[in-house]
Amino acid sequence: MNNKTSRRPPRNPASVEVATDFRRALELHQQGQLPDAARLYRRVLQRAPTHFDAHHMLGLVEYQQRNFQDALMHIERALQLDPTQAPAHANFGNALRQLGRHDEALASLDRAIAVRPDYAEAHYNRGNVLLDLKRFDEALGSFDRALAIAPDDPDTLYNRAQALSELQRYEEALATYDLVLARVPDDADALCDRAIALFKLRRPQEAFASYDRALAIRPDVARFHYNRGRAHLELDDPSAALASFDRALVLHPDDPAALYDRGQALFELKRYEEAAAAFDGVLALNPDHNYAKGEMLHAKLAHCDWRGYEQNAKAVIDAVTSGRRASVPFVFLSISASPRAQLSCAATYSRAEHPPAVPALWNGERYRHDKIRLAYLSADFHDHPVARQIARLFETHDKSRFQLTAISLGADRSDDIRARLFNAFDEVIDASQLDDKNVAAFIRDNEIDILIDLMGYTEGCRINILAARAAPIQVSYLGYLGTMGADYIDYIIADPVVVPENEQHFYTENVVHLPDTFLPTDPTRKIGSKAPTRAEAGLPEAGFIFCSFNNSYKLAPPIFDVWMRLLHQVEGSVLWLVDDDAASIRNRRYHAKKRGIDPDRLIFAARLPPQDHLARQRLVGLFLDTLPYNAGATACDALWAGLPVITCRGSSFVGRMAASQLYALGLPELVTESLTDYEALALRLAQNPVLLAGIKAKLAHNRATFPLFDADRYRRHLENAYEIMWERYQRGEPPASFAVAPNDGDNAGPISSRRSKRTVWAR
Repeated sequence: MNNKTSRRPPRNPASVEVATDFRRALELHQQGQLPDAARLYRRVLQRAPTHFDAHHMLGLVEYQQRNFQDALMHIERALQLDPTQAPAHANFGNALRQLGRHDEALASLDRAIAVRPDYAEAHYNRGNVLLDLKRFDEALGSFDRALAIAPDDPDTLYNRAQALSELQRYEEALATYDLVLARVPDDADALCDRAIALFKLRRPQEAFASYDRALAIRPDVARFHYNRGRAHLELDDPSAALASFDRALVLHPDDPAALYDRGQALFELKRYEEAAAAFDGVLALNPDHNYAKGEMLHAKLAHCDWRGYEQNAKAVIDAVTSGRRASVPFVFLSISASPRAQLSCAATYSRAEHPPAVPALWNGERYRHDKIRLAYLSADFHDHPVARQIARLFETHDKSRFQLTAISLGADRSDDIRARLFNAFDEVIDASQLDDKNVAAFIRDNEIDILIDLMGYTEGCRINILAARAAPIQVSYLGYLGTMGADYIDYIIADPVVVPENEQHFYTENVVHLPDTFLPTDPTRKIGSKAPTRAEAGLPEAGFIFCSFNNSYKLAPPIFDVWMRLLHQVEGSVLWLVDDDAASIRNRRYHAKKRGIDPDRLIFAARLPPQDHLARQRLVGLFLDTLPYNAGATACDALWAGLPVITCRGSSFVGRMAASQLYALGLPELVTESLTDYEALALRLAQNPVLLAGIKAKLAHNRATFPLFDADRYRRHLENAYEIMWERYQRGEPPASFAVAPNDGDNAGPISSRRSKRTVWAR
């Protein structure tokens, strides 16, 4: 993307001495002896102050020595002497570009082109300025005009490919990089950027081969190692990614981007303490590095390092609410309980990272199909918490009314859940090797009526498919429990507990209230036939057992304080927690000791297969929920296993997940409104075996009679929601928030018979 500077031969020197000095200056200039050339150019100007070429060429020397202000001064003087010289206008524009004065640079390059329309270098440099301004379409036009004049110029071809990549026209970019390499086979930069295009086209093996060629030519270029690491990270290979980032940092130790992604790789490897240190290093280099504040705090929470917790959380929240990119949305859910702040975070992220495609693929057409075409989009169609929750819904969808397509974005993982899910669909599309553009085109070409995203801003998501607006109705459901902050998502599936009607303005989506709970469940899930003994589970033979099997990043000091007070008050009790990593165990034990609790009273459970995990929960007295981020699938597991969950209702979707489930299970008495009440209820139940036995008996009874585990009732409600969305679209009405009326199955007729039973709220 370098500027092309322009030279011209000397014109009418004033004397033999001037001519000799100028000719020698040019020779030195061409040999790269810039200080000596500058000295002679200045001597020429002492004798001939109006020497155009000496001013111009001295300006060029200053430019090459990165003295851009001095370059402007000399080139401007040359142009005052002769404003008809296109190369001087072009070089003046180049210097302006280096000083960040892009509008003036464009004007100067336009003057060069006005003087000489066939001036390829001016068109090329104009394209560079437009690249800087992110005006990629215009940049492409400038590069194409330069190539019409000089078709074989590899620099122009290279920058044309860069513009095409920025426009996400990766097939064309790849072809253009290949033209560069046909002319300059050892162009390592082109090989590296070609690899990026190949990776975007979901051709990873070819991409890595191109990276290898680039590194064989220039193994000492940090960005080649860095980009290779990014590819490994996106392919869910954090170990290989880490090795590449480490090599990049050896070559360029102060690169915050490589350090940031090194932190991401370490986090994926569950080396949370090292990840936090990496993000701290990023912030030391650049305190405003995009998303680093949030990632640093998230990594600290993941290994329960609460030093500076309140200060760090406030810094992230303040930055997010002021519109800065301080946290990615998923991370922010566990940092701030404010739905207003979560909206600010998601909207900022969406605008910066996933703006809507222009033009949209769907342009208002109304499809007419015998069945409503649903497509579920996910990279998690395998043994994953979301997949386990939704499997039964897929199996029981009404195939007489809906045609079901699974669009699988993730790598093929052969497990029983994946097989079960795919057997439930009419069609399964393996989109793991398709780029976003082709996936969106498939959705549009197949006239999908409703596209349901099961991921949101979670690992492996591909939001640009949604940003392409490939379907007339696009829904956020289950995988990400907060607003997406994007206008191209029409609806979010919720319920009146997780998103009360008076808080819908914190969502860019229209909110759909299902009548019982937002959460699908699977009442066919098996629980291990034999619960382990206490000894087999690593628990003491006597004493009350509290547990919390939530991920460590959901655990904050205020909740932990409550738990330690409970252990203090319930003699002989223990707290059973998830074994996340050595650092989180060490820190939780440290925090217990600091609060006067023997660290041995914290027991850490290894992760087990789902059936065995469900079985061992029968050993527990109470499940203690977290705040501000509740248990979701984890609470559902506990309740299905017969384990009561105590929660404190929070102020955001993720802070009310457990409350939603408990209301749908007929156990509102386990939902508290403050941590004081939460602590008091847990203490009362732990100290009153009769009261707790009554709760467990009620839970056992309600599992079979209340809506939470009535998968068919849930399916009817969700399908009614889809039909209401579809009806509005068929009538040409815009999306609107609405509530689905309870449907017990006795009126399962056509949608028209249910129209009067829903409420639609204007927004």
